[in-house]
Amino acid sequence: MGADEDRAPEDVAAGDGEEASAGGKKGRYRRDKPWDHDGIDHWKVDPFTKDDNPDGLLEESSFATLFPKYREKYLREVWPSVTRALKECGIACELNLVEGSMTVRTTRKTFDPYIIIKSRDLIKLLSRSVPAPQALKILQDDVQCDVIKIGGMVRNKERYVKRRQRLIGPNGSTLKAIEMLTNCYVLVQGNTVSCMGGWKGLKMVRKIIEDCMRNMHPIYHIKELMIKRELAKDPALADQSWDRFLPKFKKKNVQRKKPAKIGKGKKDQVFPPAPQPSKIDMQIESGEYFLSQEAKRRRAAQEKLDKQKEALSASQKRRRDAFIAPKEDGPEDGDAARKKKREVSADDVKASVAKLKEKSAAKKEEERNRKSSRNVLGAGKREKKEKKEKKEKKRSSD
Repeated sequence: MGADEDRAPEDVAAGDGEEASAGGKKGRYRRDKPWDHDGIDHWKVDPFTKDDNPDGLLEESSFATLFPKYREKYLREVWPSVTRALKECGIACELNLVEGSMTVRTTRKTFDPYIIIKSRDLIKLLSRSVPAPQALKILQDDVQCDVIKIGGMVRNKERYVKRRQRLIGPNGSTLKAIEMLTNCYVLVQGNTVSCMGGWKGLKMVRKIIEDCMRNMHPIYHIKELMIKRELAKDPALADQSWDRFLPKFKKKNVQRKKPAKIGKGKKDQVFPPAPQPSKIDMQIESGEYFLSQEAKRRRAAQEKLDKQKEALSASQKRRRDAFIAPKEDGPEDGDAARKKKREVSADDVKASVAKLKEKSAAKKEEERNRKSSRNVLGAGKREKKEKKEKKEKKRSSD
């Protein structure tokens, strides 16, 4: 007894007509859905109101997260605003400064079962240095968050710091471009990257960050996103492939110079190096190994005493040196200095005479130049006086 036998003859006829129109067995049990039509947006997220769940939740759920010490002051300042925002959603929160933790839990007034997950993301973002006004946007239905851990992606510390700085860019320009193209908020803090936005944007941001830590510059993704944004404005390209418009970057395997060998390599050494003598070997060589414990103690005490005597003698010498008067030049020393001055070689005398002659010649030349310049100036003054006298005579005659 099947479903076809229970149906009425009219229904069977209608079903056969549908099967013929649909073609095959697939259209046999299909019926019209009056509640589903082309005008419905299946991607739209309807807001969850209290009418959807008037009875509330049966069990209490809670989440807690730790925060670093440097965030304590800021969290104390913004905690009242966080409390007010969570209270509107029916969530209770607690800031424990002794343990350094934040806790959120549901109450009897909570009607949205997913809001506790949103509250958990909120305290997680606050602990990762996201500002409170920005972190509170996570309570909206169309905003999600993602915390990407980048600390373990690169082993070398210097290389890790360079790639993280590459993600930020000069004056944060690269990070700003990523935010504008993906419509997401991105914050690089320590070993994590906190992102907030829609699902599509978060997916793109995660790909950019992971590729950047794998030594692929973010500028390639930024160029691709800019081209996609322009292509999305053209409705004619909505049903076509965009592969022919997107850039294709090839990987370049740059050969680096190998460092030259310094010294002898392992192949050049015929025999391995001699092992270093151990402490016991050195004691056997000096004979200390065969001494008794009492003799070792006496020897150590004698060495200590010798060191003390050397230090004492050195300190006494320093004290005595402080009281020794410095040497002064006596009459004998003065005579010796005069004798040294007298003992001047003939070459030195000739050199000094030549220098004096050069100086005197230079002085004479300077004096001649001065006199000639004075004569020139005097002649000029005489000409001016004669001209003035001629002009005065003309005036007087007139």
